[in-house]
Amino acid sequence: MKKVLYRHLFSKVLGLTLLLFSTSFYAQEEAAATTDAATEQTAEAVGGDPVKGKQLFNQNCAACHALDRKMTGPALANVETRLAEDEGLDKEWIYAWVKNSPGVISSGDAYANKIYDEYNQAAMTPFPTLSNEDIDDILAYTAAPPPAPAATTATAPAGESAGPSSGISNDMILGALALVFGLLVIMLILVNKTLRRIAEANGVVLEKEKEKRLPIWKAFVQNQFLVLVSVVFLLLASAYFAYGYLMQVGVDQGYAPVQPIHYSHKIHAGDNGIECKYCHSSARVSKHSGIPSLNVCMNCHKSIYEYTGNPEGPSAEDLANGYTNEFYTGEIKKLYKAVGWDEENQSYTGETQPVEWVRIHNLPDFAYFNHSQHVSVAGVECQTCHGPVEEMEIMYQHAPLTMGWCINCHRETNVKVQGNEYYEAIHEELSKKYGVEELTAAMMGGLECGKCHY
Repeated sequence: MKKVLYRHLFSKVLGLTLLLFSTSFYAQEEAAATTDAATEQTAEAVGGDPVKGKQLFNQNCAACHALDRKMTGPALANVETRLAEDEGLDKEWIYAWVKNSPGVISSGDAYANKIYDEYNQAAMTPFPTLSNEDIDDILAYTAAPPPAPAATTATAPAGESAGPSSGISNDMILGALALVFGLLVIMLILVNKTLRRIAEANGVVLEKEKEKRLPIWKAFVQNQFLVLVSVVFLLLASAYFAYGYLMQVGVDQGYAPVQPIHYSHKIHAGDNGIECKYCHSSARVSKHSGIPSLNVCMNCHKSIYEYTGNPEGPSAEDLANGYTNEFYTGEIKKLYKAVGWDEENQSYTGETQPVEWVRIHNLPDFAYFNHSQHVSVAGVECQTCHGPVEEMEIMYQHAPLTMGWCINCHRETNVKVQGNEYYEAIHEELSKKYGVEELTAAMMGGLECGKCHY
């Protein structure tokens, strides 16, 4: 009888794998059951639904409050318990405060005035539409313990995904191909040696006497026509490459400098849909689009102190480039340091540091360009010149911004004359002159030298 090797070893490995899987599964079930039990106990204790409370908290409270840190208002984790134990305030006081905080302050309530003064007399927005049940749900959410982390399997190496594997990796395939290639090389060498031995045994002479040949460089020099053609070709090629190099002087297309604070247009303009002119507001009325002052950033980041990312998590490309949630949160801390913002006390310290932004788009001094003329009057989209900004992790110069590029745009772009009284008379006359209904910027003088050059 043929002996089957490793039969018992296979059984042991299979049993160990099933044991580890079942342990992980039951650990996750136990953690989930513990979390559900804690949530149910919290709901029973405070008389509210934490799930509904989370939604109400995010809609009404999250702009000014966090659970575990001070923001515009105080931290709200276990707020009902803390008010009852420290200040002797019951739930009825919380109802009154949430629905009409100015009224509670004006009534002379000691704790209400204490909080009002502590937070720079920033009035809390009243929420009279919230019912007592809604407030109970919010309190249940603030009292709910954080969810326990799910148990991880001990067999999954770090960095590997939990998805199914194809069974054969690319490294194995490449290794097999390299082995086959090596075997073929060895076989060819052996065949070559064998054929040489057979030829020697049969008296076949393989090597021929070398004939004296003229060196190739002497043959080239002696051929005057070939020398002339080569010189002409080299001169033309040199002129072509020299012209191409000189034409690129001052053209910074693709320029993407590293900024002192990493600012992701993909997150702000793309994921969050912030309009370009919210930050670059002067583009509507000024020649320059302007660099946003840091107080514009703090309009949002006084409340947004960390980056939590997209619900689906960071992409593989972002992880490869180091763009993790912790990385973006670190950049927010740089902003706080620059403006002198004290997170703990939610106030400005007065110790500021200038941010030395690196300019990306830079036209020559002799070229005139007015943002308001293009953005407000012509209605040109920002992406026309600056490219898909909402997709850029690092801002770069999308267009060449050369004279030829601008002229082509003036030749191809129709002027927006509808609803603009300034263009009515000139549009009528020029339409008769050119015999067209739509006028390009070039037809209205967009190619005149004085339009762009002083």
